[in-house]
Amino acid sequence: MINFDHYQIILASQSPRRQQLLKDMGFHFKVVVTDVDEIYPPEMPVVEIPVFLAEMKANAMLNELKENTLVIAADTIVAVGNKVLGKPKDTADAFDILRQISGRMHQVITGVCLKTATKQKSFFAESKVYFRHLSDEELNFYISNYQPFDKAGAYGVQEWIGYVGIERIEGSYFNVMGLPTQMLYKELINF
Repeated sequence: MINFDHYQIILASQSPRRQQLLKDMGFHFKVVVTDVDEIYPPEMPVVEIPVFLAEMKANAMLNELKENTLVIAADTIVAVGNKVLGKPKDTADAFDILRQISGRMHQVITGVCLKTATKQKSFFAESKVYFRHLSDEELNFYISNYQPFDKAGAYGVQEWIGYVGIERIEGSYFNVMGLPTQMLYKELINF
């Protein structure tokens, strides 16, 4: 692994999955999160939304930027066609979201923004996830046992529903978890 210790790395995300992935990649970092309203222009193309939100999160960290600080900010969305499926508000919303992706393909798009005091680089990864048809009983089981309320698209690929429901993924598995690790590493090397 290339040594990135010349940077104090800040992960601008409270996602436990992103934190674990970055840790598993061998990075030393601290987590700093600022409140950002995750609002984007309604006419914005779906693939641009997560980059826009990641840049908002990175720009909210300006007070943290010192000469050797590197902020990594990310945001993941799930979309069916041009419709963004956010984090569920409650059990009924989670059920509705999961029913929309059951038996069909959806996109998982993660935008990442790397930011220092002097430069910024943004990029995104897209994965296509194909779910088999899931019964109402299976959806209710998942919701009641795994509490998917902090996850875009109301599911975690690394949980029960991923094991039994996903037929295939085109693209990065880790992107579906919330961080395109291989692409991130490549972009960090070139940063």
